Amino acid sequence: MRILLVEDNEALADGLSAILKGTGHAVDVVRDGASADAAIATENFDLVVLDLTLPEMDGLDVLRSMRARQNKAAVMILTARGAPEERVRGLDLGADDYMIKPFDISEFEARVRMLLRRQAGLRSAAVTYGGVAFDLNSRTFSADGAPLDIPARELGLLEILFLRAGKVVAKEAIMQSLAAFDDDLSANAIEQYVSRLRKRLAPHGLTVRTARGIGYYLDKATVA
Repeated sequence: MRILLVEDNEALADGLSAILKGTGHAVDVVRDGASADAAIATENFDLVVLDLTLPEMDGLDVLRSMRARQNKAAVMILTARGAPEERVRGLDLGADDYMIKPFDISEFEARVRMLLRRQAGLRSAAVTYGGVAFDLNSRTFSADGAPLDIPARELGLLEILFLRAGKVVAKEAIMQSLAAFDDDLSANAIEQYVSRLRKRLAPHGLTVRTARGIGYYLDKATVA
């Protein structure tokens, strides 16, 4: 999943970014409200972690702007502004969660998982398709109870397709979900990951099909 972290405290931003990247997410960091607003207007994110007291543009104005554009990314406000009226304003403007600093890291991680489950339309962290199971909390795949050893980029691609099984996902959307600002990810690289995934999934009754000129979708393999 791709996450935008909007935080002007450099040490906190670096720490949270490392935690989120460590669980396999593509993470972009911006340190002011105007940059956040521009990034949200031009890029696709699954989750925005948003401080409120920001240079150039207040976090609530960033939130108001993105919802006015009908942007449906999940938003977690993460701020020291904890007065009840501030929380009400943030939630009424369209935030999905509101967490007050200082905070517990394990709770932060749990809330991120909850919001990403919600974005994927899931109530449970366990998802099964064909002979493969996915645990959203640990971001691991298994088949017949045995874990599947999948490299990080292929795992990210499989997660995107798995959570939208049977539905076409545009190649551009895949690239945006997998890559942060500073990542170099080409369409050819996506094709290589798809090819490798097909080989890994074949023994488990799944395949990745191509919607020519559009993208890819996960499907159950045809039995000969």
